Amino acid sequence: MKRIKIVCVGKASKPFCRDGCAEYIKRLKGFYDVTVAEIPEQPTVKKECDEILKRVTGGEFCLLDINGDDMPSEELARTLSKAHERTDEIAFVIGGASGVDDRVRQAAKRRISFGRATYPHQIARLLLCEQLYRAATIIKGIPYHK
Repeated sequence: MKRIKIVCVGKASKPFCRDGCAEYIKRLKGFYDVTVAEIPEQPTVKKECDEILKRVTGGEFCLLDINGDDMPSEELARTLSKAHERTDEIAFVIGGASGVDDRVRQAAKRRISFGRATYPHQIARLLLCEQLYRAATIIKGIPYHK
């Protein structure tokens, strides 16, 4: 089974984010082996990025970045499908409150954005989980996406 790893700094502590992410991850598990790697907040961006880079070795990853490419749902589905043609695992990275450094930006296969608004990290995670589930249904032709 193809794998998706969500790598993020911090925990989903707000109940509505935690519960929403859990629901979408449960749904995603019908399509992919999904794991979440939560990196504890560190005193510096460099340390957070060191931890991010340790967790994305061996596969490719997309970085959620406000300055990344706009990513409509259909394009995310194509990106996910094409990535899984090249590798068994694709990771999606959400940096910490202070962002990520250039090492992470340069190592990312793709930088993606869900719009130019700035979201709290927990909401960004919830948006990512929902969009990954939506992408999976688009790929499989399941009528969730309308």
